[in-house]
Amino acid sequence: MDILKQTSKRRGVYKWFKRKNKRADDPFHFISEASDDYEDGSDDYTAEALTRSLGRVIANKLRIFVGTWNVGGRSPVGSLTVDLDEWLNPMDAADLYVLGFQEIVPLTAQTIFGAEDPTKATNWNLLIGKTLNDKYGCPWLTPMLNSVSSDNYDHYTMTPQSERVSFSSSPGTPIRECPGTRHEKPYKGSKYKLMASKKMVGVFISVWMKRELLRKYCISNVKVSSVPCGFMGWLGNKGSVSVSMSIEGTTFCFIAAHLASGEKKGDEVRRNRQVSKIFRRTTFPRSSKDDDIPHPLSILGHDKIFWLGDLNYRLYVGDNFARNLIKKQDWRALQEFDQLRKELEEGGVFQGWSEGNIEFAPTYKYSASYFNRYSGGLPMRSGEKQRTPAWCDRILWYGKGVRQLSYFRSESKFSDHRPVSALFSIQVEVVKSSNPRVIAMQTILPRTSTSKPSIPSNSDEEAKSTLLSFIAKDMELKAPLT
Repeated sequence: MDILKQTSKRRGVYKWFKRKNKRADDPFHFISEASDDYEDGSDDYTAEALTRSLGRVIANKLRIFVGTWNVGGRSPVGSLTVDLDEWLNPMDAADLYVLGFQEIVPLTAQTIFGAEDPTKATNWNLLIGKTLNDKYGCPWLTPMLNSVSSDNYDHYTMTPQSERVSFSSSPGTPIRECPGTRHEKPYKGSKYKLMASKKMVGVFISVWMKRELLRKYCISNVKVSSVPCGFMGWLGNKGSVSVSMSIEGTTFCFIAAHLASGEKKGDEVRRNRQVSKIFRRTTFPRSSKDDDIPHPLSILGHDKIFWLGDLNYRLYVGDNFARNLIKKQDWRALQEFDQLRKELEEGGVFQGWSEGNIEFAPTYKYSASYFNRYSGGLPMRSGEKQRTPAWCDRILWYGKGVRQLSYFRSESKFSDHRPVSALFSIQVEVVKSSNPRVIAMQTILPRTSTSKPSIPSNSDEEAKSTLLSFIAKDMELKAPLT
């Protein structure tokens, strides 16, 4: 059994190393990543040689907080800090916070057809940063100077000449912002850094990471993407915003979505189509600013994927029956009528994806006047909409090595939705080496240019031969790993 585990680990290192040094100009590299399987044991020798040369593979665990909240078009205000504090629970700190919001602006003709206004996104980022960092004795300036003013904000690693070799153990990961964006300047010692932020009308995603992880790991290829699929199939009142990023050799994708509303029969089909459209149209193309490490171009090319948002799937059941089950807190019986669960089981959407067991009350729709009860019902209150309660706000994931620790809702009465959160434990493989000669491997490998396609030449073969010679020589000099 130990031999099998060692062989599997070596093969994993080999696949990781191949992906890290795959030709950047190969348009199909994301396909080969997904199908790069071993047909026989012929690569065992090379995998073992790489393992010996690179060092030990350490599976580090990260805690990732994923949350979604439809805020009903309301602006963030100071009193909301208490709600955010209860939702994010920073005392039980996660390494990475991925927060998706819907309707951060009212969905009016002006906001849907007009130019994007980054003000609301900026205010949410300021409030999130304050909530995460105040708990550690690092209060932020109020009002904030040089605050995040762009609704499209991401980070990426420095040029290859100055970046840290991702499989080395040397400290520090230089990170810089995209040209033209302004970033937050909290007091020195703030615990979390904004890694990416993207807004499309009312859909908004914000990703924060512990600063100590930026020194510990190589964080690269942070990219954002948006897909509108609202009115006429192309407007941004519905759709998704996504973030792609790599932590060492593991790629992550986070999709915050707001799908079509409605509880009529057939509305779930519209939602399924929007999900398919988001899968097809979400792309993370290469740019001239990228390093030479290939990254996934599509959602399904990533290792770990999280889909969060107001997905708007409803219940296949009458209103009175649903409310009786809610009164009994019989969540298992109520889930039998959940549209999204049905679609998952029947393969209508998200085939192969996972969702944690729901052990909380439906999150929508709450009364605007009586915050502790659902809108509608009998007797009807004046001006209230009749809506059958449903679990509209959901978090799903896809990929190996993901373990959900919790799945819960919070009780903020800020909007007619309750925020939903999940905490995950994720394994990230890091190769540690005590051999300083490993650093030299980066100079042996040929670098590719994104400006124009490279043509195979004898120098490529010579570089590969040099690499194999280096590995063979290293094996002769080093004692076998134990």
